[in-house]
Amino acid sequence: MPASLPPVLIVAHGQPSDPAPAAADLSRMAAQVASLLPGQAVAAATLAEPEALGHAIARLGQNGLLFPLFMAGGWFTRTHLPARLTAAGAQGWQVLEPLGCLPTLHDLAVQILAKTRQTHPGPVVLAAHGSFKSSAPSDIAQHLATKISTALGCEVIPAFIDQTPQLADLPALGPDAVCLPYFAASGGHVTTDIPAALGKSGFKGTLLPALGLHREIPAMIAAAIRNPTPVCTQDCRYKRG
Repeated sequence: MPASLPPVLIVAHGQPSDPAPAAADLSRMAAQVASLLPGQAVAAATLAEPEALGHAIARLGQNGLLFPLFMAGGWFTRTHLPARLTAAGAQGWQVLEPLGCLPTLHDLAVQILAKTRQTHPGPVVLAAHGSFKSSAPSDIAQHLATKISTALGCEVIPAFIDQTPQLADLPALGPDAVCLPYFAASGGHVTTDIPAALGKSGFKGTLLPALGLHREIPAMIAAAIRNPTPVCTQDCRYKRG
């Protein structure tokens, strides 16, 4: 392999309660990305599989690029992943900005909702994970909500699973509302937690597929790898205020 083409490892959180399906989905995603990066080794690992990251590093070698399939920067990208790389004996590896921080992903969200609102012109709910420990996940969700609202001239409500305002506490929004899950994969949060929370709130609108499941994502990741941006080690650039 040419020296100019470093190995790539795509890392996701995975599903701790049932790691295998999420790991298989991520491997399929990595294969799609690899097809767009001829001559470049691309592998996958979830953090839910205790040994997966170390085994992948052992196969790929040194001086690679780690792409986090996460929806926000923060402790995981700035601290946890570098520590895991060190523990795995990785040398010269660079952690890139995660999927959720790519401006192209935010543009895709606007495009999806612009099309959806042709038939569902009500308010938009941006369903995100959130965190009671860090503002980074809500900062980026608020940034995207503002971008969508400005671009489309509609009401956008960020609501969360793991912080307030919670999805279960949404007000009545009517049948023309839509909910876009700001998630990278189809795990338990997307298939179970979000529908359950929306049900508690009395949501009567349309639940869209998670943003990270759209067909444009592999090409977006490949483009980010061709032009790598190191993860921000300071406050997230999407930080409010």
